Amino acid sequence: MKSKIIIIMIVLVVLIILAIAVIFGINAFVVNRYKRKILSVEDEKKLENVDCILILGAQVIDNKPSGMLEDRLQQGLELYKNGVSNKILVSGDHGKTDYDEVQVMKNYLIERGVPSEDVFMDHAGFSTYDSMYRAKNIFKVEKVVVVTQEYHLYRALYSANKLGMDAYGVSSDLHIYGGQDKREFREIFARNKDFAMCIFKPQSKFGGKEIPITGNGNVTND
Repeated sequence: MKSKIIIIMIVLVVLIILAIAVIFGINAFVVNRYKRKILSVEDEKKLENVDCILILGAQVIDNKPSGMLEDRLQQGLELYKNGVSNKILVSGDHGKTDYDEVQVMKNYLIERGVPSEDVFMDHAGFSTYDSMYRAKNIFKVEKVVVVTQEYHLYRALYSANKLGMDAYGVSSDLHIYGGQDKREFREIFARNKDFAMCIFKPQSKFGGKEIPITGNGNVTND
């Protein structure tokens, strides 16, 4: 009986070690594979025929963007003004009537000179995978520049490319953010989750009719 318990414990330890190795192996693969897709300022200038700049959502507080989200918006705005693309897609959480990331994002861009018709809102970007799936299948995006903080870019670019887009990333790390160590740790598991999602490619949580990014962004207004 004692020997059986020892064998079971050894098996469990081996399985745990294997699981940890797989988790960290997938994490390393995603990061290393997509480092080259994160662009420098000089690289940005060489891009052509970009369908849109995709700015990923983050927390809003009292109808104002949080620090991380404002940095994403500022970086996306700079790309727009530099002519990387003439369309912006903002994707985030609008799951409740009193919480609307994408409207806050669009308002921010309009207040800084971006025409309303150039800004599309994806109201159902509830996860990174959903945002990428919908960019491809709802907004018909083929070539995209994704804007978010660097730790998040690897997963976003992995999902975008696996879902069929030619995707590049621009980091929006304009400040140092509190709690970053926790975010980095959680991101390891999020990368594993989206790695699995991209194998099976499930539909996003919400569908909807096609809204080509080549059109008028006002069709996505509430």
